[in-house]
Amino acid sequence: MKPIISFQNFGFQYTVQANPTLYDINLDIYPGEKVLIAGASGSGKSTVASCINGLIPFAYPGTCTGQLFVDGKEVKNGSIFEQSKTVGTVLQDTDGQFIGLTVAEDIAFALENDCVEQEEMKQTVLDVAKLVDIDTHLEHAPHELSGGQKQRVSLAGVMVDQVKVLLFDEPLANLDPAAGRTTIELIDRIQKQTQAAVIIIEHRLEDVLWRHMDRIILMHDGRIAADMTPDELLCSPLLAQHGIREPLYLTALKYAGVQVTPDMHPEHVNKLLLTEKQKEQVRTWFGKEQKAAASTEMAEPVLKVEHLTFGYLPERKNLEDVSFTVNKGEMVSIVGRNGAGKSTLAKLICGFEKPDSGRICLNARDLAADTIKERAAYIGYVMQNPNQMISKPMIRDEVEMALLQTDMTPEERKERVEETLKICGLYPFRNWPVSALSYGQKKRVTIASILVQRPQILILDEPTAGQDYHHYTEIMEFLQELNRQGFTILMITHDMHLMLEYTPRAIVFSEGRLLADTSAAHVLNNPALVERASLKETSLYTLGTSCGIEKPQAFTQRFIDFEKEEVR
Repeated sequence: MKPIISFQNFGFQYTVQANPTLYDINLDIYPGEKVLIAGASGSGKSTVASCINGLIPFAYPGTCTGQLFVDGKEVKNGSIFEQSKTVGTVLQDTDGQFIGLTVAEDIAFALENDCVEQEEMKQTVLDVAKLVDIDTHLEHAPHELSGGQKQRVSLAGVMVDQVKVLLFDEPLANLDPAAGRTTIELIDRIQKQTQAAVIIIEHRLEDVLWRHMDRIILMHDGRIAADMTPDELLCSPLLAQHGIREPLYLTALKYAGVQVTPDMHPEHVNKLLLTEKQKEQVRTWFGKEQKAAASTEMAEPVLKVEHLTFGYLPERKNLEDVSFTVNKGEMVSIVGRNGAGKSTLAKLICGFEKPDSGRICLNARDLAADTIKERAAYIGYVMQNPNQMISKPMIRDEVEMALLQTDMTPEERKERVEETLKICGLYPFRNWPVSALSYGQKKRVTIASILVQRPQILILDEPTAGQDYHHYTEIMEFLQELNRQGFTILMITHDMHLMLEYTPRAIVFSEGRLLADTSAAHVLNNPALVERASLKETSLYTLGTSCGIEKPQAFTQRFIDFEKEEVR
Protein backbone atom coordinates (compact mmCIF):
# COMPACT_ATOMS: atom_id res chain seq x y z
CA MET A 1 0.00 0.00 0.00
CA LYS A 2 1.25 3.45 -0.91
CA PRO A 3 1.24 6.16 1.78
CA ILE A 4 -1.35 8.94 1.46
CA ILE A 5 1.18 11.32 3.07
CA SER A 6 4.94 10.95 2.73
CA PHE A 7 7.59 13.28 4.19
CA GLN A 8 11.03 12.51 2.77
CA ASN A 9 13.99 14.25 4.44
CA PHE A 10 11.69 17.24 4.75
CA GLY A 11 12.64 20.50 6.44
CA PHE A 12 11.07 23.94 6.66
CA GLN A 13 12.16 27.39 7.78
CA TYR A 14 9.75 30.31 8.06
CA THR A 15 10.98 33.46 6.33
CA VAL A 16 10.71 35.44 9.59
CA GLN A 17 12.68 32.86 11.62
CA ALA A 18 16.45 32.65 12.05
CA ASN A 19 16.43 28.84 12.30
CA PRO A 20 14.37 26.05 10.73
CA THR A 21 11.22 24.85 12.48
CA LEU A 22 11.37 21.34 10.98
CA TYR A 23 14.46 19.19 10.43
CA ASP A 24 14.82 16.00 8.41
CA ILE A 25 11.24 14.73 8.77
CA ASN A 26 10.71 11.20 7.43
CA LEU A 27 7.15 10.08 7.96
CA ASP A 28 4.65 7.95 6.04
CA ILE A 29 0.93 7.90 6.90
CA TYR A 30 -1.25 5.33 5.14
CA PRO A 31 -4.91 5.39 4.04
CA GLY A 32 -7.23 4.47 6.92
CA GLU A 33 -4.63 5.07 9.65
CA LYS A 34 -5.39 7.01 12.81
CA VAL A 35 -2.36 8.96 13.96
CA LEU A 36 -1.88 11.25 16.94
CA ILE A 37 0.82 13.94 16.68
CA ALA A 38 1.90 15.11 20.12
CA GLY A 39 4.64 17.33 21.49
CA ALA A 40 5.34 20.39 23.57
CA SER A 41 4.47 23.88 22.34
CA GLY A 42 7.01 24.89 19.70
CA SER A 43 7.94 21.29 18.91
CA GLY A 44 6.84 21.68 15.28
CA LYS A 45 3.64 19.63 15.29
CA SER A 46 1.45 22.53 14.08
CA THR A 47 3.98 23.26 11.32
CA VAL A 48 3.75 19.61 10.21
CA ALA A 49 -0.03 20.04 10.05
CA SER A 50 0.35 23.22 7.98
CA CYS A 51 2.54 21.32 5.53
CA ILE A 52 -0.04 18.54 5.21
CA ASN A 53 -2.99 20.87 4.50
CA GLY A 54 -1.07 23.19 2.16
CA LEU A 55 -0.82 26.33 4.30
CA ILE A 56 2.90 25.69 3.87
CA PRO A 57 4.20 26.68 1.38
CA PHE A 58 1.20 28.50 -0.15
CA ALA A 59 0.07 30.75 2.73
CA TYR A 60 3.04 30.86 5.12
CA PRO A 61 6.21 31.89 3.29
CA GLY A 62 9.41 30.01 3.94
CA THR A 63 11.99 27.62 2.55
CA CYS A 64 11.31 23.89 2.14
CA THR A 65 13.94 21.19 1.79
CA GLY A 66 13.39 17.56 0.89
CA GLN A 67 10.04 16.37 -0.46
CA LEU A 68 6.43 16.05 0.71
CA PHE A 69 3.90 13.98 -1.21
CA VAL A 70 0.16 14.04 -0.51
CA ASP A 71 -1.93 11.47 -2.38
CA GLY A 72 1.01 10.77 -4.67
CA LYS A 73 1.59 14.39 -5.72
CA GLU A 74 4.43 16.59 -4.58
CA VAL A 75 2.85 19.46 -2.66
CA LYS A 76 5.03 22.26 -4.00
CA ASN A 77 3.85 21.50 -7.55
CA GLY A 78 0.17 21.96 -6.70
CA SER A 79 -1.94 24.62 -4.96
CA ILE A 80 -3.71 25.07 -1.65
CA PHE A 81 -7.01 24.61 -3.48
CA GLU A 82 -5.92 21.24 -4.85
CA GLN A 83 -4.68 20.26 -1.40
CA SER A 84 -8.08 21.06 0.17
CA LYS A 85 -9.70 18.44 -2.07
CA THR A 86 -7.57 15.77 -0.40
CA VAL A 87 -7.04 17.11 3.13
CA GLY A 88 -9.90 18.45 5.23
CA THR A 89 -8.86 20.50 8.28
CA VAL A 90 -10.93 21.12 11.42
CA LEU A 91 -9.39 24.03 13.30
CA GLN A 92 -9.00 24.39 17.06
CA ASP A 93 -10.91 27.68 16.94
CA THR A 94 -14.05 26.54 15.10
CA ASP A 95 -15.52 30.06 15.14
CA GLY A 96 -12.71 31.11 12.81
CA GLN A 97 -13.77 28.47 10.28
CA PHE A 98 -17.44 29.41 9.84
CA ILE A 99 -18.56 31.22 6.70
CA GLY A 100 -22.31 30.61 6.28
CA LEU A 101 -25.12 32.31 8.18
CA THR A 102 -26.70 28.93 8.89
CA VAL A 103 -25.31 25.46 9.46
CA ALA A 104 -26.61 24.31 6.07
CA GLU A 105 -24.97 27.26 4.27
CA ASP A 106 -21.69 26.62 6.02
CA ILE A 107 -21.61 22.93 5.10
CA ALA A 108 -22.55 23.79 1.50
CA PHE A 109 -19.76 26.35 1.00
CA ALA A 110 -17.34 24.03 -0.83
CA LEU A 111 -20.16 22.67 -2.99
CA GLU A 112 -21.19 26.18 -4.00
CA ASN A 113 -17.63 26.91 -5.06
CA ASP A 114 -17.77 23.81 -7.24
CA CYS A 115 -21.06 24.98 -8.84
CA VAL A 116 -22.92 21.85 -7.75
CA GLU A 117 -26.60 21.77 -8.75
CA GLN A 118 -29.03 22.92 -6.04
CA GLU A 119 -30.85 19.63 -5.55
CA GLU A 120 -27.66 17.61 -5.47
CA MET A 121 -26.15 20.14 -3.06
CA LYS A 122 -29.10 19.94 -0.67
CA GLN A 123 -28.98 16.15 -0.65
CA THR A 124 -25.21 16.07 -0.08
CA VAL A 125 -25.50 18.55 2.79
CA LEU A 126 -28.25 16.49 4.38
CA ASP A 127 -26.32 13.23 3.97
CA VAL A 128 -23.14 14.63 5.51
CA ALA A 129 -25.08 16.37 8.30
CA LYS A 130 -26.67 13.03 9.21
CA LEU A 131 -23.27 11.38 9.21
CA VAL A 132 -22.05 13.79 11.92
CA ASP A 133 -25.42 14.01 13.75
CA ILE A 134 -26.07 17.69 13.08
CA ASP A 135 -28.99 17.31 10.62
CA THR A 136 -31.54 18.64 13.16
CA HIS A 137 -29.69 21.98 13.36
CA LEU A 138 -29.34 22.89 9.68
CA GLU A 139 -31.34 26.12 10.05
CA HIS A 140 -29.47 27.28 13.17
CA ALA A 141 -26.75 29.94 13.08
CA PRO A 142 -23.34 28.39 13.84
CA HIS A 143 -22.68 30.78 16.74
CA GLU A 144 -25.84 29.50 18.50
CA LEU A 145 -24.40 25.99 18.82
CA SER A 146 -22.45 24.39 21.65
CA GLY A 147 -18.73 23.71 21.29
CA GLY A 148 -19.29 20.06 20.39
CA GLN A 149 -21.93 20.95 17.80
CA LYS A 150 -19.59 23.50 16.22
CA GLN A 151 -16.99 20.75 15.85
CA ARG A 152 -19.55 18.65 13.97
CA VAL A 153 -20.40 21.51 11.59
CA SER A 154 -16.71 22.11 10.83
CA LEU A 155 -16.22 18.39 10.22
CA ALA A 156 -19.23 18.26 7.89
CA GLY A 157 -17.93 21.27 5.98
CA VAL A 158 -14.72 19.49 5.02
CA MET A 159 -16.33 16.09 4.43
CA VAL A 160 -18.54 17.24 1.56
CA ASP A 161 -15.47 17.04 -0.68
CA GLN A 162 -15.00 13.37 0.27
CA VAL A 163 -11.46 14.09 1.41
CA LYS A 164 -8.94 11.28 1.94
CA VAL A 165 -7.31 12.86 5.00
CA LEU A 166 -9.05 14.41 8.02
CA LEU A 167 -6.77 16.69 10.06
CA PHE A 168 -7.87 17.86 13.52
CA ASP A 169 -5.99 20.67 15.27
CA GLU A 170 -6.59 20.25 19.04
CA PRO A 171 -10.25 19.26 18.68
CA LEU A 172 -10.75 18.87 22.45
CA ALA A 173 -9.26 22.18 23.63
CA ASN A 174 -12.56 24.02 24.15
CA LEU A 175 -14.92 21.12 24.89
CA ASP A 176 -16.31 19.83 28.16
CA PRO A 177 -15.17 16.29 29.04
CA ALA A 178 -18.34 14.56 27.85
CA ALA A 179 -18.37 16.52 24.57
CA GLY A 180 -14.69 15.70 24.12
CA ARG A 181 -15.39 12.00 24.56
CA THR A 182 -18.26 12.24 22.07
CA THR A 183 -15.98 14.02 19.59
CA ILE A 184 -13.38 11.24 19.80
CA GLU A 185 -16.16 8.66 19.29
CA LEU A 186 -17.45 10.65 16.29
CA ILE A 187 -13.98 10.86 14.71
CA ASP A 188 -13.55 7.11 15.22
CA ARG A 189 -16.93 6.36 13.64
CA ILE A 190 -16.35 8.68 10.66
CA GLN A 191 -12.94 7.10 10.04
CA LYS A 192 -14.42 3.61 9.99
CA GLN A 193 -17.20 4.66 7.61
CA THR A 194 -15.06 6.69 5.19
CA GLN A 195 -11.68 4.92 5.62
CA ALA A 196 -10.01 8.33 5.51
CA ALA A 197 -6.67 8.76 7.20
CA VAL A 198 -7.16 10.66 10.47
CA ILE A 199 -4.47 12.88 11.98
CA ILE A 200 -5.11 14.45 15.40
CA ILE A 201 -2.91 17.09 17.02
CA GLU A 202 -3.72 17.23 20.72
CA HIS A 203 -2.21 17.70 24.20
CA ARG A 204 -4.92 15.73 26.00
CA LEU A 205 -3.39 12.31 25.38
CA GLU A 206 -5.58 10.31 27.75
CA ASP A 207 -8.77 11.76 26.25
CA VAL A 208 -7.70 11.05 22.64
CA LEU A 209 -6.92 7.44 23.56
CA TRP A 210 -10.56 6.89 24.52
CA ARG A 211 -10.62 5.26 21.08
CA HIS A 212 -7.79 3.29 19.52
CA MET A 213 -5.01 5.13 17.69
CA ASP A 214 -2.65 3.23 15.38
CA ARG A 215 0.40 5.36 16.10
CA ILE A 216 1.62 8.30 18.12
CA ILE A 217 4.18 10.62 16.51
CA LEU A 218 6.09 12.51 19.21
CA MET A 219 7.69 15.78 18.08
CA HIS A 220 10.58 17.57 19.79
CA ASP A 221 12.52 20.62 18.58
CA GLY A 222 11.36 20.18 14.99
CA ARG A 223 12.26 16.52 14.80
CA ILE A 224 10.40 13.23 15.23
CA ALA A 225 11.40 11.91 18.66
CA ALA A 226 9.27 8.78 18.48
CA ASP A 227 6.93 6.92 16.13
CA MET A 228 5.33 4.14 18.16
CA THR A 229 2.10 2.37 18.96
CA PRO A 230 0.32 3.81 22.02
CA ASP A 231 1.13 0.71 24.10
CA GLU A 232 4.85 1.04 23.32
CA LEU A 233 5.06 4.78 23.93
CA LEU A 234 3.11 4.72 27.19
CA CYS A 235 5.60 2.23 28.61
CA SER A 236 8.60 4.38 27.70
CA PRO A 237 9.95 7.47 29.52
CA LEU A 238 9.62 9.57 26.36
CA LEU A 239 6.35 11.31 27.24
CA ALA A 240 7.69 12.75 30.49
CA GLN A 241 10.98 13.66 28.81
CA HIS A 242 9.16 15.68 26.15
CA GLY A 243 6.57 17.51 28.22
CA ILE A 244 3.49 15.34 27.66
CA ARG A 245 1.33 14.27 30.60
CA GLU A 246 0.84 10.51 30.79
CA PRO A 247 -2.62 9.15 31.72
CA LEU A 248 -3.36 9.37 35.45
CA TYR A 249 -3.96 5.65 35.87
CA LEU A 250 -0.43 4.91 34.63
CA THR A 251 1.03 7.40 37.11
CA ALA A 252 -0.95 5.73 39.91
CA LEU A 253 0.32 2.27 38.87
CA LYS A 254 3.90 3.53 38.99
CA TYR A 255 3.35 5.04 42.45
CA ALA A 256 2.14 1.59 43.54
CA GLY A 257 5.32 -0.01 42.19
CA VAL A 258 3.68 -1.72 39.21
CA GLN A 259 5.95 -1.98 36.16
CA VAL A 260 3.88 -1.14 33.08
CA THR A 261 4.68 -3.19 29.96
CA PRO A 262 3.18 -3.21 26.42
CA ASP A 263 1.60 -6.64 26.91
CA MET A 264 -0.63 -5.07 29.61
CA HIS A 265 -2.27 -2.96 26.85
CA PRO A 266 -1.98 0.35 28.74
CA GLU A 267 -3.45 2.39 25.86
CA HIS A 268 -6.65 2.88 27.87
CA VAL A 269 -7.69 2.03 31.40
CA ASN A 270 -10.62 -0.05 30.12
CA LYS A 271 -8.22 -2.26 28.12
CA LEU A 272 -5.64 -2.54 30.89
CA LEU A 273 -4.72 -6.13 31.87
CA LEU A 274 -3.61 -6.45 35.49
CA THR A 275 -2.64 -9.63 37.30
CA GLU A 276 -4.00 -10.29 40.78
CA LYS A 277 -0.52 -9.59 42.15
CA GLN A 278 -0.47 -6.17 40.48
CA LYS A 279 -3.95 -5.37 41.80
CA GLU A 280 -2.71 -6.30 45.27
CA GLN A 281 0.20 -3.87 44.82
CA VAL A 282 -2.31 -1.09 44.09
CA ARG A 283 -4.44 -2.02 47.11
CA THR A 284 -1.35 -2.12 49.35
CA TRP A 285 -0.22 1.32 48.19
CA PHE A 286 -3.71 2.66 48.77
CA GLY A 287 -3.84 1.21 52.29
CA LYS A 288 -0.52 2.64 53.48
CA GLU A 289 -0.74 5.10 56.31
CA GLN A 290 -1.05 8.64 55.10
CA LYS A 291 -0.18 11.86 56.78
CA ALA A 292 -3.22 13.50 58.23
CA ALA A 293 -4.17 16.57 56.26
CA ALA A 294 -3.21 19.71 58.09
CA SER A 295 -6.25 21.47 59.42
CA THR A 296 -6.65 24.95 58.06
CA GLU A 297 -8.72 27.76 59.37
CA MET A 298 -10.97 29.08 56.62
CA ALA A 299 -10.44 32.75 56.04
CA GLU A 300 -13.23 35.25 55.97
CA PRO A 301 -15.60 35.24 52.97
CA VAL A 302 -14.24 37.35 50.12
CA LEU A 303 -16.84 36.67 47.42
CA LYS A 304 -20.48 35.95 48.11
CA VAL A 305 -23.07 35.18 45.43
CA GLU A 306 -26.67 35.23 46.66
CA HIS A 307 -29.70 33.98 44.68
CA LEU A 308 -28.19 35.13 41.39
CA THR A 309 -30.51 34.91 38.36
CA PHE A 310 -29.77 36.12 34.84
CA GLY A 311 -30.88 35.58 31.26
CA TYR A 312 -29.63 37.08 27.99
CA LEU A 313 -33.21 36.74 26.75
CA PRO A 314 -36.30 37.31 28.93
CA GLU A 315 -37.77 33.90 28.12
CA ARG A 316 -34.65 31.91 29.02
CA LYS A 317 -32.55 31.99 32.17
CA ASN A 318 -28.85 31.25 31.77
CA LEU A 319 -28.38 31.22 35.54
CA GLU A 320 -31.12 30.59 38.07
CA ASP A 321 -31.01 31.09 41.85
CA VAL A 322 -27.26 30.50 42.23
CA SER A 323 -25.75 30.94 45.69
CA PHE A 324 -22.26 30.15 46.99
CA THR A 325 -19.46 31.68 49.03
CA VAL A 326 -15.74 31.76 48.26
CA ASN A 327 -13.35 32.41 51.14
CA LYS A 328 -10.22 34.49 50.94
CA GLY A 329 -7.26 32.45 49.70
CA GLU A 330 -9.27 29.61 48.19
CA MET A 331 -8.52 28.00 44.83
CA VAL A 332 -11.74 26.73 43.27
CA SER A 333 -12.70 25.02 39.99
CA ILE A 334 -15.99 25.88 38.30
CA VAL A 335 -16.98 22.97 36.05
CA GLY A 336 -19.88 21.72 33.93
CA ARG A 337 -21.00 21.17 30.37
CA ASN A 338 -20.59 23.73 27.57
CA GLY A 339 -23.38 26.28 27.96
CA ALA A 340 -23.99 25.48 31.64
CA GLY A 341 -23.57 29.13 32.67
CA LYS A 342 -19.97 29.12 33.91
CA SER A 343 -18.68 31.95 31.70
CA THR A 344 -21.90 33.89 32.26
CA LEU A 345 -21.24 33.73 36.00
CA ALA A 346 -17.77 35.20 35.48
CA LYS A 347 -19.19 38.04 33.37
CA LEU A 348 -21.67 38.88 36.13
CA ILE A 349 -18.97 38.90 38.80
CA CYS A 350 -16.82 41.23 36.66
CA GLY A 351 -19.76 43.51 35.85
CA PHE A 352 -19.91 42.82 32.11
CA GLU A 353 -23.55 41.87 32.63
CA LYS A 354 -26.09 42.92 35.27
CA PRO A 355 -28.08 40.26 37.13
CA ASP A 356 -31.86 40.12 36.84
CA SER A 357 -32.02 39.43 40.57
CA GLY A 358 -29.75 38.48 43.44
CA ARG A 359 -26.50 40.13 44.38
CA ILE A 360 -22.72 39.75 44.35
CA CYS A 361 -20.68 40.93 47.33
CA LEU A 362 -16.94 41.42 47.68
CA ASN A 363 -15.68 41.59 51.26
CA ALA A 364 -19.31 41.96 52.41
CA ARG A 365 -19.86 44.96 50.09
CA ASP A 366 -22.49 44.80 47.34
CA LEU A 367 -20.86 45.38 43.94
CA ALA A 368 -24.06 46.48 42.20
CA ALA A 369 -22.98 50.12 41.97
CA ASP A 370 -19.38 49.45 40.86
CA THR A 371 -18.38 49.98 37.25
CA ILE A 372 -16.42 47.43 35.22
CA LYS A 373 -13.29 49.57 35.66
CA GLU A 374 -13.76 49.78 39.42
CA ARG A 375 -14.21 46.02 39.71
CA ALA A 376 -11.11 45.41 37.55
CA ALA A 377 -8.94 46.92 40.30
CA TYR A 378 -9.53 43.84 42.45
CA ILE A 379 -11.02 41.22 40.10
CA GLY A 380 -8.95 40.06 37.13
CA TYR A 381 -10.63 38.09 34.35
CA VAL A 382 -8.89 36.06 31.65
CA MET A 383 -11.34 35.18 28.88
CA GLN A 384 -11.49 31.83 27.10
CA ASN A 385 -10.84 33.21 23.60
CA PRO A 386 -7.57 35.19 23.54
CA ASN A 387 -8.55 37.02 20.35
CA GLN A 388 -11.29 38.79 22.30
CA MET A 389 -8.77 40.31 24.75
CA ILE A 390 -5.70 41.29 22.77
CA SER A 391 -5.61 44.88 21.51
CA LYS A 392 -1.92 45.70 21.01
CA PRO A 393 0.20 44.45 18.08
CA MET A 394 3.30 43.70 20.20
CA ILE A 395 3.48 41.21 23.08
CA ARG A 396 5.39 43.45 25.49
CA ASP A 397 2.97 46.34 24.89
CA GLU A 398 -0.06 44.11 25.46
CA VAL A 399 1.21 42.89 28.82
CA GLU A 400 2.34 46.34 29.94
CA MET A 401 -0.88 48.12 28.93
CA ALA A 402 -2.70 47.67 32.25
CA LEU A 403 0.26 49.15 34.15
CA LEU A 404 0.29 52.41 32.17
CA GLN A 405 -2.51 53.81 34.34
CA THR A 406 -0.57 53.15 37.57
CA ASP A 407 2.10 55.26 39.26
CA MET A 408 4.83 52.70 38.54
CA THR A 409 8.04 54.00 36.95
CA PRO A 410 9.07 52.75 33.50
CA GLU A 411 11.79 50.65 35.15
CA GLU A 412 9.29 49.10 37.58
CA ARG A 413 6.89 48.38 34.75
CA LYS A 414 9.64 46.73 32.70
CA GLU A 415 10.68 44.54 35.65
CA ARG A 416 7.09 43.48 36.38
CA VAL A 417 6.35 42.77 32.70
CA GLU A 418 9.49 40.69 32.19
CA GLU A 419 8.92 38.75 35.41
CA THR A 420 5.39 37.90 34.27
CA LEU A 421 6.50 36.99 30.74
CA LYS A 422 9.03 34.54 32.21
CA ILE A 423 6.35 32.95 34.38
CA CYS A 424 4.09 32.47 31.36
CA GLY A 425 6.88 31.11 29.14
CA LEU A 426 6.79 34.13 26.85
CA TYR A 427 10.06 35.88 27.67
CA PRO A 428 11.86 34.64 24.50
CA PHE A 429 9.04 36.20 22.44
CA ARG A 430 8.83 39.51 24.34
CA ASN A 431 9.63 41.59 21.25
CA TRP A 432 7.50 39.55 18.86
CA PRO A 433 4.24 40.68 17.26
CA VAL A 434 1.16 38.93 18.65
CA SER A 435 0.19 37.88 15.12
CA ALA A 436 3.21 35.54 14.97
CA LEU A 437 1.98 33.44 17.91
CA SER A 438 -0.01 30.23 17.99
CA TYR A 439 -3.44 30.08 19.64
CA GLY A 440 -1.93 28.57 22.79
CA GLN A 441 0.76 31.24 22.95
CA LYS A 442 -1.85 33.99 22.57
CA LYS A 443 -3.64 32.42 25.52
CA ARG A 444 -0.53 32.86 27.60
CA VAL A 445 -0.30 36.52 26.55
CA THR A 446 -3.81 37.19 27.89
CA ILE A 447 -3.01 35.43 31.17
CA ALA A 448 0.14 37.52 31.46
CA SER A 449 -1.77 40.76 30.80
CA ILE A 450 -3.96 40.04 33.84
CA LEU A 451 -1.33 38.47 36.11
CA VAL A 452 0.85 41.55 35.68
CA GLN A 453 -1.76 43.52 37.69
CA ARG A 454 -1.64 41.12 40.68
CA PRO A 455 -5.42 41.29 41.30
CA GLN A 456 -7.03 40.26 44.61
CA ILE A 457 -9.33 37.78 42.87
CA LEU A 458 -8.33 36.08 39.63
CA ILE A 459 -10.94 34.42 37.41
CA LEU A 460 -9.57 32.32 34.56
CA ASP A 461 -11.75 30.83 31.83
CA GLU A 462 -9.97 27.67 30.59
CA PRO A 463 -6.47 28.84 31.62
CA THR A 464 -4.68 25.74 30.30
CA ALA A 465 -6.54 25.11 27.04
CA GLY A 466 -4.01 24.43 24.27
CA GLN A 467 -1.04 24.31 26.65
CA ASP A 468 1.51 21.51 26.72
CA TYR A 469 2.23 19.85 30.05
CA HIS A 470 5.35 21.94 30.72
CA HIS A 471 3.60 25.28 30.28
CA TYR A 472 0.44 23.94 31.93
CA THR A 473 2.48 23.07 35.02
CA GLU A 474 4.40 26.34 34.91
CA ILE A 475 1.23 28.43 34.81
CA MET A 476 -0.55 26.35 37.45
CA GLU A 477 2.43 26.38 39.81
CA PHE A 478 2.55 30.15 39.52
CA LEU A 479 -1.18 30.39 40.20
CA GLN A 480 -0.65 28.16 43.24
CA GLU A 481 2.11 30.46 44.44
CA LEU A 482 -0.23 33.44 44.06
CA ASN A 483 -2.83 31.46 45.97
CA ARG A 484 -0.35 30.77 48.80
CA GLN A 485 0.25 34.51 48.99
CA GLY A 486 -3.44 35.02 49.71
CA PHE A 487 -4.91 35.59 46.26
CA THR A 488 -8.28 33.99 45.62
CA ILE A 489 -8.44 32.08 42.34
CA LEU A 490 -11.48 30.79 40.46
CA MET A 491 -10.90 28.62 37.39
CA ILE A 492 -13.56 27.75 34.85
CA THR A 493 -12.24 24.56 33.33
CA HIS A 494 -12.99 21.41 31.36
CA ASP A 495 -9.66 19.93 32.43
CA MET A 496 -10.42 17.30 35.04
CA HIS A 497 -6.69 16.79 35.72
CA LEU A 498 -6.42 20.45 36.66
CA MET A 499 -9.44 20.22 38.95
CA LEU A 500 -8.11 17.13 40.71
CA GLU A 501 -4.52 18.28 41.11
CA TYR A 502 -4.84 21.92 41.98
CA THR A 503 -8.25 22.74 43.44
CA PRO A 504 -9.54 21.08 46.62
CA ARG A 505 -13.02 22.39 45.89
CA ALA A 506 -15.25 22.27 42.80
CA ILE A 507 -18.50 24.11 42.04
CA VAL A 508 -20.54 22.17 39.47
CA PHE A 509 -23.08 23.74 37.08
CA SER A 510 -25.60 22.27 34.67
CA GLU A 511 -28.20 24.15 32.62
CA GLY A 512 -27.81 27.32 34.66
CA ARG A 513 -28.18 25.69 38.06
CA LEU A 514 -25.65 24.87 40.74
CA LEU A 515 -25.58 21.07 41.06
CA ALA A 516 -22.89 20.58 43.66
CA ASP A 517 -20.32 22.41 45.78
CA THR A 518 -17.93 19.76 47.08
CA SER A 519 -14.43 18.29 46.83
CA ALA A 520 -12.93 17.66 43.40
CA ALA A 521 -12.39 13.97 44.21
CA HIS A 522 -16.06 13.55 45.16
CA VAL A 523 -17.23 15.15 41.89
CA LEU A 524 -15.37 12.69 39.67
CA ASN A 525 -16.28 9.65 41.74
CA ASN A 526 -20.02 10.29 41.63
CA PRO A 527 -21.38 8.69 38.41
CA ALA A 528 -24.77 10.43 38.66
CA LEU A 529 -23.19 13.85 39.09
CA VAL A 530 -20.68 13.17 36.32
CA GLU A 531 -23.50 12.35 33.90
CA ARG A 532 -25.69 15.33 34.82
CA ALA A 533 -22.81 17.79 34.46
CA SER A 534 -21.31 16.24 31.28
CA LEU A 535 -18.04 15.53 33.03
CA LYS A 536 -15.98 12.37 32.82
CA GLU A 537 -15.16 9.89 35.56
CA THR A 538 -11.46 10.01 36.28
CA SER A 539 -9.47 6.98 35.17
CA LEU A 540 -8.39 6.71 38.83
CA TYR A 541 -11.99 5.80 39.65
CA THR A 542 -11.94 3.06 37.01
CA LEU A 543 -8.55 1.77 38.15
CA GLY A 544 -9.56 1.72 41.81
CA THR A 545 -12.79 -0.13 41.05
CA SER A 546 -11.03 -2.71 38.86
CA CYS A 547 -8.55 -3.37 41.66
CA GLY A 548 -11.35 -4.11 44.11
CA ILE A 549 -11.11 -0.88 46.09
CA GLU A 550 -14.54 -0.24 47.61
CA LYS A 551 -14.04 3.50 48.03
CA PRO A 552 -12.71 4.82 44.69
CA GLN A 553 -13.20 8.39 45.93
CA ALA A 554 -10.71 7.71 48.73
CA PHE A 555 -8.35 6.15 46.18
CA THR A 556 -8.50 9.31 44.06
CA GLN A 557 -7.86 11.44 47.14
CA ARG A 558 -4.90 9.19 48.05
CA PHE A 559 -3.41 9.87 44.62
CA ILE A 560 -3.86 13.63 44.96
CA ASP A 561 -2.33 13.70 48.45
CA PHE A 562 0.59 11.49 47.39
CA GLU A 563 1.44 13.80 44.50
CA LYS A 564 1.41 16.83 46.77
CA GLU A 565 3.64 15.16 49.39
CA GLU A 566 6.07 13.17 47.26
CA VAL A 567 6.26 14.84 43.85
CA ARG A 568 5.96 18.57 44.29
